[in-house]
Amino acid sequence: MRKSLIIFCFLLLGFCEVKSQSLNKQYSDQLIGFAKKLIGVPYRYASSSPKKGFDCSGFVNYVFKNIGFDVPRSSPDFASAGTPVKLAEAKVGDVLIFTGSNPKQRKIGHVGIIYSIDGDDIKFIHSSSGRSKGVTITPLDGYYKSRFMKAVSII
Repeated sequence: MRKSLIIFCFLLLGFCEVKSQSLNKQYSDQLIGFAKKLIGVPYRYASSSPKKGFDCSGFVNYVFKNIGFDVPRSSPDFASAGTPVKLAEAKVGDVLIFTGSNPKQRKIGHVGIIYSIDGDDIKFIHSSSGRSKGVTITPLDGYYKSRFMKAVSII
């Protein structure tokens, strides 16, 4: 009897984990699908409006709110949001947190959402004030890798 109860508990835990993973995948698919529709919306400082434009945290906030998640509105507040994850364990839909434009100043100043992961190649979607001047998809390499601070899981 005791052995049967232990096996049942393990099976139940396994089922809950699978259900949780499929739910997370569903949310991340919705999140990325919605975010992708906003590619090309211009950058606009201190804005979270698709009609006017987005700053980085305004974009992330707007996308997450659209699927029912309440997240911070400012980049620095993302440091205490969600659950920290190692970059190697991050998933599509997790939030990447970066320094501002000067990587030597280790102060949070930019955020984006992981868009895709292909082996070690990570791409993220964000609203950039840089060369692209708006919502775009960027590889996490070079410039942004030097600015990377942490990843957090919201979903």
